[in-house]
Amino acid sequence: MSYSETAPEGARSSAHVRRGAALSTDAPHLLIVDDDQRIRDLLARYLKDQGYRTTTARDVPTARTNMTGLVFDLIVLDVMMPGVTGMEFAQELRKTSDIPILMLTARGEADDRIAGLEAGVDDYITKPFEPRELLLRINNILKRMETEESPVEEIKLGPLVFHVVRGELRDGETTVKLTERERELLRLFASRPGETIPRHELFAGDATSSERAVDVQINRLRRKIEADPANPVYLQTVRGKGYILHVE
Repeated sequence: MSYSETAPEGARSSAHVRRGAALSTDAPHLLIVDDDQRIRDLLARYLKDQGYRTTTARDVPTARTNMTGLVFDLIVLDVMMPGVTGMEFAQELRKTSDIPILMLTARGEADDRIAGLEAGVDDYITKPFEPRELLLRINNILKRMETEESPVEEIKLGPLVFHVVRGELRDGETTVKLTERERELLRLFASRPGETIPRHELFAGDATSSERAVDVQINRLRRKIEADPANPVYLQTVRGKGYILHVE
């Protein structure tokens, strides 16, 4: 695949085309953060051709600048970069934002993937990768963000209320920040309250996931909905089977 000519960082966000047609201004906008210019250009060109608006950043400071003036639907984030790493940036973002993050990593070990999930990323892909696989993962993340009809409008977890359609968790007037993966899990549990959901159903269709990764995600979610995450009242483990959510 050829890659586009170099352009100033952040200058490629609106004028791209798909099969000769101008792209809609409401197309999803992706921020690509990677210190390798060739990878940035290649991904920007490919994702534009697939119907996405794209902006690129060579490092975290440039990404921060882009995010002060533009709104993005998803970040494609490289792990290993000089200065502030992608992992550190993901942890920083999760303090204030639930924007979906797809992490690019040259490391394939399970511990590194788990570290990414613990940092709050929504998915990861290991270099080298096929652009088509990256596209499928981006599509899957954004599809999970789409509002889905649900017979349950909200569930109560003690002082917390989860609005299923909006995907919003509130503690009184305060909004509790959720990652897209945590929101997806709560929606799944809310659709089947009081029912044990096997671990394999919590893999989100990701064949590369593992029971350990699911356990990490569940523990992160418990820290947000349980008064004592070590002794959960609402999101409980069913030993040898999966998890069950008890609602009020």
